Amino acid sequence: VQLQASGGGLVQAGGSLRLSCAASGAASGRLITNNGLGWFRQAPGKEREFVASVSWNGHSTKYAESVEGRFTISRGYAENRMYLQMNSLKPEDTAVYYCAAARGAFVASSSTSYRYWGQGTLVTVSS
Repeated sequence: VQLQASGGGLVQAGGSLRLSCAASGAASGRLITNNGLGWFRQAPGKEREFVASVSWNGHSTKYAESVEGRFTISRGYAENRMYLQMNSLKPEDTAVYYCAAARGAFVASSSTSYRYWGQGTLVTVSS
């Protein structure tokens, strides 16, 4: 299974971006359907941190306090993708964003709960 994140770029503060993560490989369909999914980010000089997670059926979500109300995580079963809609972006949101698929079916905020990771996409928010 491979995860490929895309959609990053340069945006001004207050703007929006939509990140996408495509799953491919033999088991990718079951991964998108059956597993919890999440987004993490890593800013320069900082450790990777949790951003958002969604359960296997999309009914449960969890967000980091810093993005609550501004970011929305979702999953597209038909497209075999997951998304992160980011609104009202701030300079402190600047980071490399990683998508990940959890070992289980539910939301998870710990990186150790995730088995598969994408390569990351850079988001830069200018002030």
